[in-house]
Amino acid sequence: MIRFLSALLLLLTSTLVWAAPDGATLFAQNCAACHGEKGTGGIGVPLALPSFQASISDDYIRKTIRLGRPGRIMPAFQKLSDAEVGALVKYVRSWNTAQAMQFDPTPIKGDPAHGKQLYAQHCAACHGAKGEGGKGTGVTFSRPRDLPIMPPALHNPGFLAAASDSMIKYTLMHGREGTPMVSAAKRGLKEQDVNDLVSFIRQFQQEPTSASATLLNTESAILTMDSPYDLATTVENLKRAVGDNNFIFIREQNLDAGLVAEDQEDPHQRIVYFCNFSFLNQALASDPRVGLFLPCRITVVEDHGKVKLMAVNPKRLSRMFNDSNLNELCQQMTQQYLAIMEEATL
Repeated sequence: MIRFLSALLLLLTSTLVWAAPDGATLFAQNCAACHGEKGTGGIGVPLALPSFQASISDDYIRKTIRLGRPGRIMPAFQKLSDAEVGALVKYVRSWNTAQAMQFDPTPIKGDPAHGKQLYAQHCAACHGAKGEGGKGTGVTFSRPRDLPIMPPALHNPGFLAAASDSMIKYTLMHGREGTPMVSAAKRGLKEQDVNDLVSFIRQFQQEPTSASATLLNTESAILTMDSPYDLATTVENLKRAVGDNNFIFIREQNLDAGLVAEDQEDPHQRIVYFCNFSFLNQALASDPRVGLFLPCRITVVEDHGKVKLMAVNPKRLSRMFNDSNLNELCQQMTQQYLAIMEEATL
């Protein structure tokens, strides 16, 4: 009986270990929030678009999953196993009605100087003068949008490592139906012109990292500052400092309000909510996910007679969201938080 149970346990364990990953489940868990449940797009590009499927290789998808696009919303999924990445590639390819493309890895030779001129004339309007890509996330928020999808950043280490020269050339030659990307022929370009464009784009690899692929560094996720005043005085100072820095005070409450019974709330932990609606609109227009952290708030805690102010470090958001478009806003917001906290503790 013991041997039988041991054998059964070993069989069950082996089955669990060797069960093939399910691509549909992995996609729902890791990809659908941005690319849509059926790959129709959203924050991310529409993966099921026939013209997209026709112009990429399995290797491109695999490397994109692994490397992501630094600073461009798409994270790098380094923790997925090779089998899981393979299952994702297979699932994404299930939307492909044509045979998977196989691209020649041989570098394409062209004239990058001429390619630079052609890029400025035909590509920069969408992809950015320096290949930084379109602004925003691709989500239609309360703002006008000129393009149905956000043009990708070409000067991005993830893209340049994933896309071969021949794949870039194929995309330029054929365009992508359903997007603003038209074929080179419709632009009046010859094959040699396309080779020159590919050579110019490949040169991005030799240049410093683009600003659109750079995220803010921050030492801590939390901003803290000691107050020389008691809790009540600090809170009043904070509310006054909020107004002095062009923010509107919204409300003050105990930190645990709504989480415990009212008579059990801790009066030594207060939170102050405030907002600058002009700044709020800029942040949400840049990346709607910022709404998860709004309105602005600073917590005041008194512990054994010592009072401390604490707030989320906004600079952390650009890294957390992998969105370089937030860099300037997050830098500005961090400075404003610190200015408010400093004034409240003077």
